[in-house]
Amino acid sequence: MDHVDLRSTGLRLDSEARLGWWLVVEGQDGPDRLVAGPYDDRTGAGWAAAERGEDDEPVRAVYGVRHPDGGLHRRPSPQELAWLTHLGDQLDRLPGDWDADLADDDPLATLLVEVAAVLAEAGLPLWDATGAGGALGGVCLSAEPGLDGVVVGWRQHDRMSVEQLHGADTDTAVQQVVNSALADVLWLRGFEVDDLGGDASGSVVRRAA
Repeated sequence: MDHVDLRSTGLRLDSEARLGWWLVVEGQDGPDRLVAGPYDDRTGAGWAAAERGEDDEPVRAVYGVRHPDGGLHRRPSPQELAWLTHLGDQLDRLPGDWDADLADDDPLATLLVEVAAVLAEAGLPLWDATGAGGALGGVCLSAEPGLDGVVVGWRQHDRMSVEQLHGADTDTAVQQVVNSALADVLWLRGFEVDDLGGDASGSVVRRAA
């Protein structure tokens, strides 16, 4: 049995440390309070949270170890670790010197990583310009201090961008459509997005004021 829902708390009580997903009421001035769990995955915890009554306190699903004393030590979930690995793989596709002109604490570096994360969450891969998949295309990112932002643009498959098997006009039209879609995704996620101008150009992305 994974967990026992007690009538009042929905929390399994025993003397063992347990790892899993938990529902907690986040403390404003103190530690979080566990109210249910553990669940095997985020989905299970989410369903349990959705089934709570309207008069119940708001809860959040978190991953961690519940100690015998009732305290919770938060840990990165397997899903979060897999996500960070994926994001790292995407960032490895950037040119090796992408941050050569940036100071260690330059906010543009952080902004670029945030933009890459948003695009990866949308299922959009970065262009692996120097890797084995360079011909496949993807999103191009470049931190540009002179523009105080990150330039974002789409690079099509070599069949479109290099060989132009369907013609230059089709190449340009598709480029416009995909760049516009990228701009919309980033705008919806809260960034300030400005068009670079030109028939098939990308956008400059900045943090919203």
